[in-house]
Amino acid sequence: MDADRPADEIVRFWETARSRAGLGRLSVVTGTSAATAVPPPAWAFGADPQQADELLALVLEGTKTATASARWEYEAEGEELPRPGELSIVLDGAGHPRALVRTTSVDVVPFRDVTAEHAHAEGEGDRSLAHWRAVHERFFSATLAEVGRGFDDGLLVVCERLQLLHPKRRPVRERAPEPVDA
Repeated sequence: MDADRPADEIVRFWETARSRAGLGRLSVVTGTSAATAVPPPAWAFGADPQQADELLALVLEGTKTATASARWEYEAEGEELPRPGELSIVLDGAGHPRALVRTTSVDVVPFRDVTAEHAHAEGEGDRSLAHWRAVHERFFSATLAEVGRGFDDGLLVVCERLQLLHPKRRPVRERAPEPVDA
């Protein structure tokens, strides 16, 4: 496989997405700024390709407008926390760019203080806080165990709100009615 293919694919996606999202429209007159010339960071949701695809689908249909991550992961990787206004390219489970999102807000709170509103905005499961806590405690416990740490409900969580810029939101697919046994 060509090592430049993923980077080239991200650049092509960025060129299309920024144009369709109305970013960098004045480049003909004013020149291209670094903010519109360089693709934003690209990443995938979740811990595996299947989860990346499932969570991406929720973003594309407009159900998932938030995400959460452990603050310690940013510190361990030497990365800055996301900031409102920043753009990101969301990848599918195979590493292909599929969505351009903008961070609209960021709050860092202890796990125990994540709100029902945030859990609902994450769009997963039944969208309840109880579901969010169960799923995320499992996820954070597993990632913490990999570095020899344990979970507690004081874990600082980065709660990020997202706005889908490209492609435009897809309607939720209607499910076919269940067959009725005669």
